Amino acid sequence: MKKFMLCITAFLMFNIAQSQEKLTINTQKSSIKWIGEYTFYFGGHDGFINFKEGYFIKTNDVITGGEFIIDMNSITNTDIENKKANNGLVNHLKDPDFFDVNKYPLAKLVITNTEYFEDKTMRIHANLTLKGITKPIKFNATPNYQDKTLKTRFKIDRREWNVSYKSKVKNSAISDAIGFEVSLKL
Repeated sequence: MKKFMLCITAFLMFNIAQSQEKLTINTQKSSIKWIGEYTFYFGGHDGFINFKEGYFIKTNDVITGGEFIIDMNSITNTDIENKKANNGLVNHLKDPDFFDVNKYPLAKLVITNTEYFEDKTMRIHANLTLKGITKPIKFNATPNYQDKTLKTRFKIDRREWNVSYKSKVKNSAISDAIGFEVSLKL
């Protein structure tokens, strides 16, 4: 009987030590900045996309997973001051040759694995779903547990998610890479 009680106690202590917690992000204080650049000269466009919802999974004292839903209809442009031109670009980004937001209004990122480095940064392995296509990505991030924030910058090759716009004018061709600067706040 003592051995049985000792096994149950050890099992319960192990499960308590491996406790997981779901940490919901504050969507109003979190942001995704997108950056699209031209291929043959400096310049491009940028703007923001909003999170619809999201959370981290914290195991013990570190982030081990999470899931984030992105509202593709919320895409904005911040570098074009002329309202008509700004609206034109935003509408174009919502078209089928870019993000096709009528058909795919949501994007999703699911953290599948994390690695931690001595300098307190981390590498995140995730699955990114855009336009109904899911592909693995990985990127480095910097968590700040005191401020309850995580920041990262990464690029993806838009062609892998069928974001296939091709300019007819060589000198105004856009890069195949789309950059993202993400700031998450609990």
